[in-house]
Amino acid sequence: MTRSPLRRLAFSTLRRLLYLWVRSETISQSSLDLRLDRGKPVFYVLQRPSASDLAVLDHECSKVGLPRPVLPVQVGEHMEPAAFFYLTPEPGWLGGHRRSSPPALIRILEELQRHAPDDAQIVPVSVFWGQSPDRETSPWKLLFADSWAVTGRLRKLVSILILGRKTRVQFSAPIHLRELQAQGKGQERTLRMVQRILRVHFRNLKSAVIGPDVSHRRNLVKGLVHAPQVRQAIAEEAEREKIPLARARQQALRYGNEIASDYTYTAIRFLELVLSWFWNKLYEGIQVNHLESVREVAHGNEVIYVPCHRSHIDYLLLSYLLFRNGLTPPHIAAGINLNMPLIGSLLRRGGAFFMRRTFKGNPLYSAVFNEYLHTLFSHGFPVEYFVEGGRSRTGRMLQPKTGMLAITLRSFLRSHRLPVVFVPVYIGYERVLEGRTYLGELRGAEKKKESIFDLFKVISAIRKQRFGSVWVNFGEPIKLAEFLDGQRPGWRTEDYDESLRPAWLNETTSRLGEHVAQRLNEAAAVNPVNLVALALLSTSRLALDEKALTRVLDLYLALLRRVPYSPHATLPEGDGAELIAYVQSMKLLAEQNDALGRILYLDEQNAVLMTYYRNNVLHIFALPALLASFFQSSSRMSREQVLLYTRALYPYLQAELFIRWSIDELEAVVDQWLAAFVEQGLLRVEHDVYLRPAPSSRQFVLLTLLARAIVQTLQRFYMATALLLDAGQYNLSAEELENRCVIMAQRLSILHGLNAPEFFDKSLFRHFIQTLLDQGVVRKDEAGKLSHHPQLAELAEGAAKRVLPAEIRLSIRQVALEREDSLQTAL
Repeated sequence: MTRSPLRRLAFSTLRRLLYLWVRSETISQSSLDLRLDRGKPVFYVLQRPSASDLAVLDHECSKVGLPRPVLPVQVGEHMEPAAFFYLTPEPGWLGGHRRSSPPALIRILEELQRHAPDDAQIVPVSVFWGQSPDRETSPWKLLFADSWAVTGRLRKLVSILILGRKTRVQFSAPIHLRELQAQGKGQERTLRMVQRILRVHFRNLKSAVIGPDVSHRRNLVKGLVHAPQVRQAIAEEAEREKIPLARARQQALRYGNEIASDYTYTAIRFLELVLSWFWNKLYEGIQVNHLESVREVAHGNEVIYVPCHRSHIDYLLLSYLLFRNGLTPPHIAAGINLNMPLIGSLLRRGGAFFMRRTFKGNPLYSAVFNEYLHTLFSHGFPVEYFVEGGRSRTGRMLQPKTGMLAITLRSFLRSHRLPVVFVPVYIGYERVLEGRTYLGELRGAEKKKESIFDLFKVISAIRKQRFGSVWVNFGEPIKLAEFLDGQRPGWRTEDYDESLRPAWLNETTSRLGEHVAQRLNEAAAVNPVNLVALALLSTSRLALDEKALTRVLDLYLALLRRVPYSPHATLPEGDGAELIAYVQSMKLLAEQNDALGRILYLDEQNAVLMTYYRNNVLHIFALPALLASFFQSSSRMSREQVLLYTRALYPYLQAELFIRWSIDELEAVVDQWLAAFVEQGLLRVEHDVYLRPAPSSRQFVLLTLLARAIVQTLQRFYMATALLLDAGQYNLSAEELENRCVIMAQRLSILHGLNAPEFFDKSLFRHFIQTLLDQGVVRKDEAGKLSHHPQLAELAEGAAKRVLPAEIRLSIRQVALEREDSLQTAL
């Protein structure tokens, strides 16, 4: 092509004419830049012959600074006329391909064989015109959109005209031919191996980017009722309800239509346009981290995205980012409450499938839903669901709801043809869209039912408030097969009955939920609002002068940089002063000026709201705050004492906040934090004994503020233990203890002016009691009454003396005794 001036002119003219209309962009170039050796020859391979694809590739290479495909390349002593080739040969005008090897690839391999030390890199390139999955019965999409159909010249021309302004180029990791030749399989076998690798790569990449072949929704739903388990459920429904079999089958079809998504490319493109405007209007930036790990697992795996759930826009944001970065938007599990007029229809076409809040008492609905999910999983559709069940109103990770995880596990045990990989996604907001609603709920208002009129409130909020940036961090993927190998060795060889509910499933599902929650927290994005909230809420008056607040923020940043929480967690740029200025610009801080400078504080409304943002990152600071709390009542502690009390309290913090480190890792992590404290002057060490600074020093104030980050959690632990001990053995059930804890916490929050609504969150007490049971500290008898270990009182008091001030311990004990006295009087 490049030898003939006429062909050069024709190609140059084609490219210019094409880009009068076409608009293209490169996705995942960073991955190629990291792996490409610019000192070695580079060849691009396109799956099929296409002058328009080549023109787009040449344009993008020029734009991003890569070697152009239409220029000659030197390989050994041979000059190849162009740096590209097609995997499949030129088709005829009537379609069809002749199976033969690309001549350029043959010449390159022969030249490398003659010059053994040399190498050449093959870069697979895919050009997507419109990036649309296809429907088997949709001729419109078969004609226009990029799909799994065979491409013809007429179809490509129409695709360019209709979809050319949304063209994306995907560069994949280079293949080093020298590494393949070094396997010593001979020239012919190496040639076939390269072609096989490329064919598999293009097939897997297309599945990852545009999704698997999509069956028409009507056919999919009809197929559900023919599955053996659904047929059995239909028969049981007919017998149980005394109705004809046909009527029960119709009911199953209605359930299928209620559940199934209606994934359409038109809706995806519409949502992309709307959401592009929305994100640019609402947020000042979307920071995406660790997306490359998703691209690596998207090929050949069933990907299940498991984001944390902070806002209704979580799933819109994730789908938008995946689509913009060349990955298939997932099918999303949405609550039936979102199936509102207009909105529900649009969400369904954007990939949402709807589920009822409970399947209890409706085995037919359960069977249809399970079969629908199994169909998605077994066909390789990416799926998204929230393990927390609902949105977190307190900002902390909620206890996982295991229903969807159990369905996934049962589907995998039923057929694990495709490996399942969970991808945790942490979404961190500097200002959550539903902040005003959460504020009311944090103050005790009932949860509001979703309404279409909420859209107008959102638009109003965009005009009135600054929302800052949002971070989307992809966590370390969890391979389900490897997880099961660790939890249940030998699971592959076990026989499963028809119900697919092995005895170990419930416990394993719970462990999986905890593991997902920990991985989500590992990917946390610490932002300026989180840190300012943590610092000011740790003060008694919710206020600090500007210099003091700057020192606290600089300390937190220094500690987190010295002991990173995880490789997937991220920190904000800048120092303490810059963070303060940023949070002030969002109008989340109030200030008062006097002759000595500025005092920054939280007003009543923002004080409650900021607990939400503090709780986003509380798990990151829990362990260092626990260590700091040991030195509030003790001026010196040996390393052995620190480890002893840390091991005693850590399991309860870990269970509540889903902290990443296991007990086996704890000692090494504690040593890292203690070393960081010494570096920052918060502690001194002499002969393996740690000493706190003088109480009048600035360092002791910083140490105290850090300790207060976790003090309310430790108070809740102590009050639950105190109530249990005062009640005596076998006098309280878990539910009764939980209710007493809530009443006591509400009373203490009033007496001590605690501005933290989650302090008396019933679910937190419930989980703490369950952890006591799991640790064997507390037991239940046959009647459900609780008994405790004989040494619990001694251990609880010993730990409490280390971490809680005397006045707080005394107040809790007095309220507990008053509670028991009032109960005795009532009796």
